[in-house]
Amino acid sequence: MITLTYQYKLKPIRHQEAEINHILDVCKSVYNYALRERKDWLSSRKSPINSCSIVSEYIIPADTPYPNYNYQAKNLTIAKKTNSRLKSVNAQVLQQTLKQLDRAFFDMKSLGKGFPRFKKKMRSFVFPAMLKNCLGNNRIKLPQLGWIKIKQSRPYPDGFQAKQVRIVRKATGYYLMITFFSSESVPENPIGERSLGIDAGIESFVATSTGQIIKSPKFLLSSLRELKLLQRRLKKKIRGSNNWLKLQNKIARLHEKIANTRRDWHFKLAHQLCDFTDNIFVEDINFKSWSRGIVRKQSNDSGIGQFINEILPYICWKRGKYYAKVDKNYTSQECPKCGHRNKKKLSQRNHNCSNCGYQINRDVAAAKVIRNRGLIAVGHAVKEKRTACAEVSSA
Repeated sequence: MITLTYQYKLKPIRHQEAEINHILDVCKSVYNYALRERKDWLSSRKSPINSCSIVSEYIIPADTPYPNYNYQAKNLTIAKKTNSRLKSVNAQVLQQTLKQLDRAFFDMKSLGKGFPRFKKKMRSFVFPAMLKNCLGNNRIKLPQLGWIKIKQSRPYPDGFQAKQVRIVRKATGYYLMITFFSSESVPENPIGERSLGIDAGIESFVATSTGQIIKSPKFLLSSLRELKLLQRRLKKKIRGSNNWLKLQNKIARLHEKIANTRRDWHFKLAHQLCDFTDNIFVEDINFKSWSRGIVRKQSNDSGIGQFINEILPYICWKRGKYYAKVDKNYTSQECPKCGHRNKKKLSQRNHNCSNCGYQINRDVAAAKVIRNRGLIAVGHAVKEKRTACAEVSSA
């Protein structure tokens, strides 16, 4: 089974744009109402049996069930019969909003995320079911909006069926994310001959086992002066005024431009790395901890987590390259030639083995260790070709 998501820019006319904004507003109301209902139910169960709560709480009968998705979806169906505002929006769109809230509670319990918050703005909604013959040249037919123009920047994939559509509101306009589905099964990418290890660095973006050190363009820092100027001007405006909203939109457009530039560079770099290798090995790192550490500004600006965990594996899958993660422990302390471990400070940027005397850049040495660990992990068939890989890497 293959699932692909293509993004296109929408070109709605005036009444279609107003309808999209209306749907977003109703979805926000449904989300916040359902969240309030769940919070009230949980708060009514928190008060001790021998004392009252410090804050006022709704008194909910003890036999009232927990308002989960099924309970709230049933009440939504009943409310749509009498509420004209809810009736004006597609029922499946509102059900998807309740599912979004249910996923937020599930992530809070299973992944340890924070408690879901009320939304000031709803930025997207989903049509989970598509109409027949809904795809046309530079246009698409949606359940509530009818035929709507899009900027078809690339053709639809052949042999795939449109499954669902998400409309996203951004600073530069409205975007359409179409999910295409195919029932065909694709085997895993085979292991090739040439292997490449990639180390996520601090001074550089990544270092490869071939000795290549790639610096990251300073996406945010290059636009920081303009961003500071806009934020300084925003501080002097009256909150909620027209000029304040215009400046907010300018700041949002600038942030979107930075994010698009970063993402485009990541895709080009991933393709460039895949051009010269068959297997790519990376460290299994929790980049969330990087975003809170001493290198948080550099890691957030470069987007290293997005590149290693999302874009690079997708490009490897798309181009038939083998991608795998290896153990991250002691990769910067181990010698890639003899395996001896030398403790290094973070300020020490060169690898100098005290056992065999091997000297090389620290990040490149770590990339070679990652490649060697990956070769061991994939088995003897590739392990026999390690000498050839090492010769290519040292060239």
